[in-house]
Amino acid sequence: MARRRKGRDINGIVLLDKPLGGSSNQLLQKVRWLFKASKGGHTGALDPLASGMLPLCLGEATKFSQFLLDAEKTYEVTATLGIRTTTSDADGEVVEEKPVTVDEDTVRNTCLQFLGKSKQVPSMFSALKHQGKPLYHYARQGITVEREARDIEIFELEVTRIALPEVDMRVKCSKGTYIRSLVDDIGQILECGAYVTRLHRTEVADYPTDKMVSLDTLIATQEALAEGDFAALDAFMIPMDTAVSRLPLVCINDAEKHRFDNGQSVKGTCSEALVVGQPYRVYFGENEQGLFLGVGEGVQDPKDQAGSNGDIFVNPKRRVVYNQ
Repeated sequence: MARRRKGRDINGIVLLDKPLGGSSNQLLQKVRWLFKASKGGHTGALDPLASGMLPLCLGEATKFSQFLLDAEKTYEVTATLGIRTTTSDADGEVVEEKPVTVDEDTVRNTCLQFLGKSKQVPSMFSALKHQGKPLYHYARQGITVEREARDIEIFELEVTRIALPEVDMRVKCSKGTYIRSLVDDIGQILECGAYVTRLHRTEVADYPTDKMVSLDTLIATQEALAEGDFAALDAFMIPMDTAVSRLPLVCINDAEKHRFDNGQSVKGTCSEALVVGQPYRVYFGENEQGLFLGVGEGVQDPKDQAGSNGDIFVNPKRRVVYNQ
């Protein structure tokens, strides 16, 4: 007999304004406890040194966390020149110190060199896995693991302040970009070293900064709740389909909903031609104000659809299960 998960069956996303200190998982478990949620997950860790936007998925929203993990992120970062550390941030041990002799124009031009697509070698103090363990597990034992350079892209990079040895930047980047590695690379080109002393994430995908909520606010709200009344706390959640808001929309009727709920492909209606391999967000109703059912993928001639005539259908990939 399956063990029943304890907690409330709630579905949504909380945009936590992560404070300094503490791991993303520790904060997730705290927020999950505050909401009494049956399950939860985060969308990519922020280091203890980092603060800012950390989307936390509760309930069925966890099925769509990958879309936020894959989305671009925006950071405000302060780099301090003249020092290199083991972790490329203020938590590490100093391994090298050099005088800062570069001028502001050289610093600015060097930073702007990183705009666009490039290759980046992940830090040994990242959470990337090697033989089932995160790289930082090996780094803390003084073990260095060979890492492949990965494709990244810096969409926007603005130098907002230079007060040497400090440099402030605003960076909008692709998934997989390590800001610590970016700053270390800048320091290497400047030949004086650099490390991160402040890192604040302001944006994930299209989520607005003003929708973030602090842990202190959540705690105060939870403490003021009447017994069994979570309305004030739940008001901080945003709908789980916001995680896939960039995907094309497919709407289905009652008969197709039954098929989709049972894992079968559906045709539905879409404002554009369906494409094989394209993911779609699926709703029961005439528009996105209807019931969000999950995400499907365009497929050619599914075997379970009679008379398809070469049409393209949407095959369920991540379905929302609503508990009655």
